[in-house]
Amino acid sequence: MKKINVLKENRDFNRIIENIKPYKYKAFAVYLEETKENINHFGISVSKKLINAVGRNKIKRQIRQMISKNTYKKNINCIIIVRKSYLNNNYINNEIDLYEIFNKINIIEGDKNEKK
Repeated sequence: MKKINVLKENRDFNRIIENIKPYKYKAFAVYLEETKENINHFGISVSKKLINAVGRNKIKRQIRQMISKNTYKKNINCIIIVRKSYLNNNYINNEIDLYEIFNKINIIEGDKNEKK
């Protein structure tokens, strides 16, 4: 994921979280906002209550890797909040869960790994 596609500003997180209802699925809560820009932005949030700093950074790296495997519709801001059940699953199950929630909210255009 390129740095241009990252949401980091606290005001952006607050604006999206306060105004939009989340889509919740197992290990994730996803907030989705449509924008006028022709680019996608993703923000990842892992609570301090879940795990220490090293663990939080590992989870963020894993989620960025999961995000980069798919192509998405343009004009969205997406915030992914990691829930406690993320720690109980392995990487593959978490990747499947994230893919399923993205499919459910219909933001995936196509899968790069899909056989044609």
